[in-house]
Amino acid sequence: MALKHEPTAPYHSAQDALRVLETVSRHTTGINDTELAKLTGLTPERLTTLLRMLRREGYVEQITDGAYITGDALSRLGSAQGREKALRDKLQRTLDRLRDSVGAAVYLSRYVDGEVKVAQYADGPTTPVVNEWVDFRYSAHATAIGKSLLGQLDSNGRRDHLSRHKMARLTSRTITSDKLLLHRLESQPPTVPHLDLQEYAVGTVCAAVPITAGSAVGCLALSLPVEHAHRLRQAADALNRNAAPVLLSLAI
Repeated sequence: MALKHEPTAPYHSAQDALRVLETVSRHTTGINDTELAKLTGLTPERLTTLLRMLRREGYVEQITDGAYITGDALSRLGSAQGREKALRDKLQRTLDRLRDSVGAAVYLSRYVDGEVKVAQYADGPTTPVVNEWVDFRYSAHATAIGKSLLGQLDSNGRRDHLSRHKMARLTSRTITSDKLLLHRLESQPPTVPHLDLQEYAVGTVCAAVPITAGSAVGCLALSLPVEHAHRLRQAADALNRNAAPVLLSLAI
């Protein structure tokens, strides 16, 4: 399966953050921000933003003289023993924070062995998850998650998926023409969130942004009750801006 990989802003942020982390890791006694900027080639403004994110995520710590060292989160993810649980716990904390910041249920999804899979999600009393009344594996054509994942495949990968899953009409807004869907996926810029405006379920709107790490296809998504539809694009933009920590956790 080939990918139609076009790096997005969160991807570049994660790559820059990895560069900072690698530099900090090489300086076990600590390194200050001036030296970090020189060694990474990042502007002071860019570096300050990344260091703020890395400190919040627990990947770096600042010691008494202002220098930076690696943090506990990096040690846990870097250890082979218990890495899978450490990664899941780290991602869950990040998703919980995203849920609170965008005011919506948030989902981390992947395309695994030719199928859509919701790996983790964060919901709450005021941010309920979508009622999965039709298995997400069989409704990629109707969901923001599915469209974002299919959008990251090449044309053969998309056609293969649609050949295995009938495009059923789930609501009056569902696209059931594979030709129309494929055209929309092809023309969608990678930086623009995929939307589901009551195509999967009446009463719910969703948005999804890609988080492609290496050869793995994934996305971050959110859902809102339709009465909050006016917040969808703003929430999707916020989700996209804050996707870098998720990508970073998956890349470490």
